[in-house]
Amino acid sequence: MIEIPLPDPEARTAALERLDALVKPLGALGRLEELAAWLCAAHGQVPPKPLDDVRVVVFAGDHGVSSVSAYPREVTAAMVRVFLAGKSGVNVLAGQVGAKVRVVDIAVDADLSDVPEDVRAFKIRRGSGSIDVEDALAPGEARAAFDAGRAIADAEIADGADLLIPGDMGIGNTTPAAALVAATLGLPAADVVGTGTGIDEAGRERKISVVSHALARYAQAKDGTDPFDLLTALGSACAAATAGFLVQGAARGVPVLLDGVFSGAAAVVAREIAPDAVRWWLAGHRSTEPSQAFALKALGLEPILDLGLRLGEGSGAVQAVPTLRAARAVIADMGLLADLA
Repeated sequence: MIEIPLPDPEARTAALERLDALVKPLGALGRLEELAAWLCAAHGQVPPKPLDDVRVVVFAGDHGVSSVSAYPREVTAAMVRVFLAGKSGVNVLAGQVGAKVRVVDIAVDADLSDVPEDVRAFKIRRGSGSIDVEDALAPGEARAAFDAGRAIADAEIADGADLLIPGDMGIGNTTPAAALVAATLGLPAADVVGTGTGIDEAGRERKISVVSHALARYAQAKDGTDPFDLLTALGSACAAATAGFLVQGAARGVPVLLDGVFSGAAAVVAREIAPDAVRWWLAGHRSTEPSQAFALKALGLEPILDLGLRLGEGSGAVQAVPTLRAARAVIADMGLLADLA
């Protein structure tokens, strides 16, 4: 059992009272007020602490079903080097808000011996099984990856992180994400499968077939009650590591800003492991992938932004950081109606 603290309800109440007393009509700042109260509860104080140290951790790995993607799996290894060079989409966008980006090779199907040791320190395996015909992971690997994600979250928090963002990089990863959401929420493949990196309708039909076969195989082989069995059968080492990252952020009382479809899928599984962890998560943005919409609805999370993004990497969540900072500024710096002359 992983112990999850609860956000401070008294701080939330005090925040709502202060927001109502600011120099504005009641509720005039809409979602910003809701986010400000959420942050106060998370930090246990009014106003909440500044969000100065934002950390993005990109979990990189390949997937046995990458043949349904518009890009070859070799792109994953190449992108690890792009992250390290600071030239990826999330690097550029994170730089605009002062966030730090770290990439971790959890399951890239390549020899990355030339990259720094801290990138490779948590590697579980090379790639994963093709979930339509076999399990994604070997026995024990899902728990090992989950523990790796927890350790990575602990390291970022120990280094000063006050907001965590899970990123993802892996060609084909929207397929296991769709399978995880479908299996967890009891949905058919056709409802959760999208176009991923930009496949056409024929490609989407192939992807639906893969997910359908994966769900049928899982239903026959497992009893459906153990989230680690689910991650083993239909997920990936990256999904398990992301789930561990999300849970440990909550266990340490540090807010986590979810990104798109992949972190949404990891989150619905992580909630099965630690139900109260969801209280520490926010949804950074709305992905174009249908499985994310189902995941966020199940988690009770409303995306902060809707920009039509589908890059992954943590890039969408990074764009929500200024909104969170604006919410904090509102409650910290606006004047009070009672102080008007």
